[in-house]
Amino acid sequence: MEKLIEDLKKEIVNKLRLENIQWDDIVTDDPLFVEGLGLDSIDALELMLILEKKYGIKINSIEDGKKVLYSIKTIAEFITANK
Repeated sequence: MEKLIEDLKKEIVNKLRLENIQWDDIVTDDPLFVEGLGLDSIDALELMLILEKKYGIKINSIEDGKKVLYSIKTIAEFITANK
């Protein structure tokens, strides 16, 4: 799962164009929204597109989205559980 976590961090930094943030600066368990990386709802949509296009996984509800997109770790666990 470490390789998946590394890939997710790199993908997020690149796709969301996070300036001044290196992929290895992202703490795996830190929240992605508000505190943490400070992502917003537009970023959430982009993350959902990444999950659909790269991993073939769809988030079906807002409640699931809040849980899945909480951190890099929760995204990686969701991908692993739904492959």
